[in-house]
Amino acid sequence: MADTSFDIIIIGSGPGGYVTAIRATQLGFKTAIVERDYLGGICLNWGCIPTKALLRSAEIFHYMQHAKDYGLSADNVTFDPAAIVKRSRDVSKRLNDGVGFLMKKNKVAVIWGDASIEAPGKVTVKASKSEAPKGALGPGSYQAKHIIVATGARPRVLPGLEPDKKLIWTYFEAMVPDKMPKSLLVIGSGAIGIEFASFYRTLGAEVTVVEVLPQILPVEDAEIAAFARKAFEKQGIKILTGAKVTKLDKKADSVTATIDDGKGGTQTLTVDRVISAVGVTGNIEGLGLEKVGVKTERGTIAVDNLNRTSVPGIYAIGDVSGPPMLAHKAEHEGVVCVEAIKGLHPHPMNKSMIPGCTYCSPQIASVGITEQAAKDKKLDVRVGRFPFVGNGKAIALGEDQGLVKVIFDKKTGQLLGAHMVGAEVTELIQGYVVAMNLETTEEELMHTVFPHPTLSEMMKEAVLDAYGRVLNM
Repeated sequence: MADTSFDIIIIGSGPGGYVTAIRATQLGFKTAIVERDYLGGICLNWGCIPTKALLRSAEIFHYMQHAKDYGLSADNVTFDPAAIVKRSRDVSKRLNDGVGFLMKKNKVAVIWGDASIEAPGKVTVKASKSEAPKGALGPGSYQAKHIIVATGARPRVLPGLEPDKKLIWTYFEAMVPDKMPKSLLVIGSGAIGIEFASFYRTLGAEVTVVEVLPQILPVEDAEIAAFARKAFEKQGIKILTGAKVTKLDKKADSVTATIDDGKGGTQTLTVDRVISAVGVTGNIEGLGLEKVGVKTERGTIAVDNLNRTSVPGIYAIGDVSGPPMLAHKAEHEGVVCVEAIKGLHPHPMNKSMIPGCTYCSPQIASVGITEQAAKDKKLDVRVGRFPFVGNGKAIALGEDQGLVKVIFDKKTGQLLGAHMVGAEVTELIQGYVVAMNLETTEEELMHTVFPHPTLSEMMKEAVLDAYGRVLNM
């Protein structure tokens, strides 16, 4: 008879859930994870990973088109949409299989089905529509002293703009198009919207982005967002800010959008497809949260700084526990959560030190507060900047358009924020994240020797610029 009693049961096997399960077993907890669709959750199967595979294909296509800029020749460059999508799905499958391997390696029991919390310490699992992996436990009643909810989020739906999965897409359909649209409207200019706008534009679609706020990439520093906007518009992406889509009229194979320009006027735009990228909302329904008294707020589960909910023994991590809705935030929250359960007294999550990355072209990466946020807090700051055009490696790469920006507290030298736009900045931002976690000052950064020639040299030059000591500009 299958074992039904565990120390910890985790509901959801996305990055937060499966990493939490591994850490729990490392700490000696008998652990099970419940999944209803696919191991690895949205991130590995329909989010972070497959989108990066798509964007990589688009990036290589772009370079091939500009081969002669590098002294190379590549004639009649084309692409196969089906092959691009297949590669993306193959990447996801490989990682999905990898999560299954990790669960076996770490002796995490996998329970397959739809979970709900019947009472503190009790989880009921019903059969799901998807096929269970070999060796998974089935529907039934399970017990655990600690229950961690890691059910993630799904695309937010606006009334009147509901996706139909054929003409009006969410990110799910945008990742597996049956054909490449010649024209596309993207509603929303956050990371998801901009990444898809970048992907489809690189492959030749006429792309229009509509953003209700006055700035694209609303969470980013205004200067970085403005730089990115110019780059996108130079590529041919049309951007409307301070505007909103009020109506979508579907035809047989096209959609006509009515757009309020925010200035008292309206315009219509007919496109092949529409992508709704207006954010995500937590998967809190059907879990029995109301029945057991778990407090929710604004579509997510309310938690404290150790991810404890209002009910003892029930916890929530990742997207379902609120913003920022990022995979790496989910993973770290899960580790903190189980270490606190173990009594290890971990440092609570500091959300101001969670980096954000957008993998469009050019890439965008940031950590900490923006210049405007610093002004709003009445902080006395020093701001340093260094452009890619002053960096030898960037010029050699043919990627000389970008900017690194840093914000320091003038009194203490504390690094408050770092913001970048340009080639490979998503790989650079971790340097500033480490610095902030170590409470590094500007003096320590200026004393650090960065390798030459690298893009990372710009990180030091931006610091030097904040203190009037920039060398290569």
